[in-house]
Amino acid sequence: MTKSTKRPKKSMKFKSLFGRWRMAIMALFGITMATASVNQAQAIKLPEGLDPENTLILTLKDGPVMIRLRPDLAPKTVARIKELTRQKFYDGIVFHRVIEGFMAQTGDPRGTGTGGSGVNVPAEFTDTPFIRGTVGMARAASPNSGDSQFFICFAKADNLNGQYTVFGQVVAGMELVDRIKKGSPSLGGQVSQPDLMISMRVAADVK
Repeated sequence: MTKSTKRPKKSMKFKSLFGRWRMAIMALFGITMATASVNQAQAIKLPEGLDPENTLILTLKDGPVMIRLRPDLAPKTVARIKELTRQKFYDGIVFHRVIEGFMAQTGDPRGTGTGGSGVNVPAEFTDTPFIRGTVGMARAASPNSGDSQFFICFAKADNLNGQYTVFGQVVAGMELVDRIKKGSPSLGGQVSQPDLMISMRVAADVK
């Protein structure tokens, strides 16, 4: 199942070490990738009918993915995702759990599936089905434990219907999502040397 497990808050020493680790990763990939990300985002023309304020541009190693947000289904979740995106929270975060034929999960700054932003989002369950390209909020056992982690479905996943919050749908670039490095089935999809999100932006903010 697509669940994250919460742990006690990190110590200041751990936060410092983690911050340096993340900065090192971004230093390795970020200088050229961040520039490429901006250039790619600027070159994107949104399909007709998409609202720039409710469209995310997620840049992966192979290019940009467009996600149509669904505030009509999950207004609180969408508002929080946009808030984090505008803080550039998601830049450089890895896809820590990726299961072939199921989903790719990301959004944990620790890169382990145990972390988040520290702010929970209440469940906004609907009868909207999880299909290929659906974007949903990950959570722990409690329905209201969603935070910053989310997942993108590779295929239809009826077992998630009504149990997780649907807040978006990939409308372009799903073939790039398919290329995200997969994890080991024996380790529940945990990925060794995982792919990362180069950046994520609200389309309205890209000039």
